Amino acid sequence: MTTTASARLTELGLTLPPVAAPVAAYVPALRSGDLVFTSGQLPFIDGELPATGKVGDGDSAAVTAEQAKDLARTATLNALAAIDDLVGLDEVVQVVKVVGFVSSAAGFGGQPGVVNGASELLGEVFGEAGAHARSAVGVAELPLDSPVEVELIVRVR
Repeated sequence: MTTTASARLTELGLTLPPVAAPVAAYVPALRSGDLVFTSGQLPFIDGELPATGKVGDGDSAAVTAEQAKDLARTATLNALAAIDDLVGLDEVVQVVKVVGFVSSAAGFGGQPGVVNGASELLGEVFGEAGAHARSAVGVAELPLDSPVEVELIVRVR
């Protein structure tokens, strides 16, 4: 018997948060055919960003790469909540693409390690169906001074 994504979340001790309210004019997730696209999700916890600022190793960085990896995981949970709210998490048959944005301090090149927070969580939740294509992009600024933002594309039944 195959374990559902919802059951895996429970086994992992994770709970999907309420869907984060959009901070501008968009919807959290949209279905087109058998694909669901999430809007970029920030790592909100109870409506607040637990950290803000640039990610890196130097004096100009407010957030370490390890902290940012955990924040990418949180942002991914928020994206999964948007998918669950739209179609139900157990309808996901494949994670197709992950795009992770990292607000990067000068000289920081560790974006792939940060976005691994998203990728690893998806593997834990969906197993082989969590394998995906991915982009990890360093940017100068993100909304609300968030250190990370994650968006997903998934294929559903």
